[in-house]
Amino acid sequence: MTAENTPTASETSAAPDAAAGRVVLLTTSHRVAPGLLSWPAWQLLHSADRVYCADAGHPQLPYLHEAGVTVEHAAPDAHRLVEECAGGRTVVVLPSGEGDRQLTDGLARLAGGGRVRMPDLELLPGSYDLPGARLLDLVQVMDRVRRECPWTSQQTHRGLAKYLIEEAYELVEAIEDGSREELREELGDVLLQVVFHARIAQEGTGEEGDEPFSVDDVAGGLVEKLIHRHPHVFGDETAETAEDVHAHWNRTKAIEKQRASVTDGVPVGQPALALAAKLTSRVRGSELDVPLPSGEGVGYRLLALAASAEAAGTDPEAALRAAARAYRDAIRAAERRTAGTATVEE
Repeated sequence: MTAENTPTASETSAAPDAAAGRVVLLTTSHRVAPGLLSWPAWQLLHSADRVYCADAGHPQLPYLHEAGVTVEHAAPDAHRLVEECAGGRTVVVLPSGEGDRQLTDGLARLAGGGRVRMPDLELLPGSYDLPGARLLDLVQVMDRVRRECPWTSQQTHRGLAKYLIEEAYELVEAIEDGSREELREELGDVLLQVVFHARIAQEGTGEEGDEPFSVDDVAGGLVEKLIHRHPHVFGDETAETAEDVHAHWNRTKAIEKQRASVTDGVPVGQPALALAAKLTSRVRGSELDVPLPSGEGVGYRLLALAASAEAAGTDPEAALRAAARAYRDAIRAAERRTAGTATVEE
């Protein structure tokens, strides 16, 4: 037998009559509190022959130690792991970052070489991200940007207000354009404004000197509101139609807000058509009978049109915007025709 054909230790230990064992990569999510592992993960850790973790500061280690799991702080290469599994043993590796790429690449090369009897290679998620988990990342990133970015750290609620309005309009435009990609992006930009304002409020340094609150307080208040205003979902009431839901929502809001007027809470700074429609909607949903004011001028005619559209279930602001967009497209088409004619004449 020549030197180049001499079996390596891995090849010798992985003889056909020996059990190959298994290597398990146990992954965990940083978005789940350390120590909260699945039952299969705990069973594996307690039954494994060896557990390796190259990162001495891995957040799971204190909990594994408390649970009586022995962890070796080492980064074995692919050959060593294969040898460790000889005889049917189970070796668990807790991935610790980018350095694990060398290990997985090494195992792939050994498996592809065909000269080594490979152990079973498994990937076991020890903890899972729940829906909304990436929101935790957003909060953490926003916190760091607020602390370390010279521009972001100086922003206030009042200074950011114009951006919230701009982002809201861009979101509406994405909805009307029907672009899913733009919709996702613009939703993110609006969400950024919410998280940004909540992060500023957390510092308790607002212009009005109000008490601080966090994004958790914002989310918690929203959860309570949604549950309270949907008793047909979370309680014993029933709602057969969307109109039933809307009526209950308005009744609940009236009790919660204790408003002196049906116009309370209607922002007068919104676009005029939307404002007119909102006011007529409030009146229509109350017991009041307030006729539209009469007068000369386009304003009164627009008010009457907005009221008529709202009563018919049409959003006058969206309708006018759609008409304006159609007019914009017609203008662009005329410009293209004009440019084409000019080119031909030249």
